[in-house]
Amino acid sequence: MRRPFKIAAFAAIAAAGSGVALAAWPIGRPVSLESLSGDAARGAYLARMSGCIACHSDTDGGGAPLAGGLELKTGFGTFRSPNLTTDDEYGIGAWTPEMFAKAVRQGISPEGEPYYPAFPYPFYSRFSDQDIADLWAAFRTVPATATPSREQELQFPYSFRPALKAWRALFLDMGPLEPMPDRSDAWNRGRYIVRGPAHCGACHTPRNLLGARQAEFALHGADGLPDGGKSPRITADRLEAEGWTVNNLAYALRSGVTPEGDVFGGSMGEVVRDGTAFLSDADLRAIAIYLLNKDEQDES
Repeated sequence: MRRPFKIAAFAAIAAAGSGVALAAWPIGRPVSLESLSGDAARGAYLARMSGCIACHSDTDGGGAPLAGGLELKTGFGTFRSPNLTTDDEYGIGAWTPEMFAKAVRQGISPEGEPYYPAFPYPFYSRFSDQDIADLWAAFRTVPATATPSREQELQFPYSFRPALKAWRALFLDMGPLEPMPDRSDAWNRGRYIVRGPAHCGACHTPRNLLGARQAEFALHGADGLPDGGKSPRITADRLEAEGWTVNNLAYALRSGVTPEGDVFGGSMGEVVRDGTAFLSDADLRAIAIYLLNKDEQDES
């Protein structure tokens, strides 16, 4: 559907209440992490799993790690990742653990404003309090870089940030991801990684006209990714039909090399380089077991 129809649809949501009412609408839940101490090493592992380095580091453009500045050009405009270093002015150095928790798990800034869902906080909502404490400990070790975060460059009505509160009310599902008792520990671990921190569905699930994922087509692939990219279908039936097994899929997520001897390119190559290549063998196998819908006794 053409852009004017997309704009009209989003404008209809924005019109659900006046701009003043939307701006005044409080969102979010209280957070308390006072009783927890974080493990920086575990937090660094979770940050790799979550793609933080890939999305918040413009190293190809000469930027420092986690200093932000990476551009994502989409049909809604250009999103730019913010500075996540410990700089007090331009990064998150002046934040509290509670601010960090609300940003990561709830998608809410320290000022109480909603973040755009280009930031995959719906997936990060699966993090436990301990996960957040560990991530916070890891981010506190990042050297400060005084690089200002650049503004998002979105066209109206998408630039009207308070309208995201209506979007959240319509589309946001941040409920808990409870283990499936009839499936193996490895399958459940893979499900948590894929549907949580690794946010595979952010790129491999199509979206509706307002940018919300179409849950009924989870992992069916998507067009219109940033910079005009596409993602393939990675459902179990498709993966098996294409010759993927638990072993070769886990190996590909480690190395970037496919069973045919080709290599992942584009954004998936970056996912491997900056993320999955650092995961444990057990976690890579768990991802493969879940995606292929296997159990531990038939992992071939």
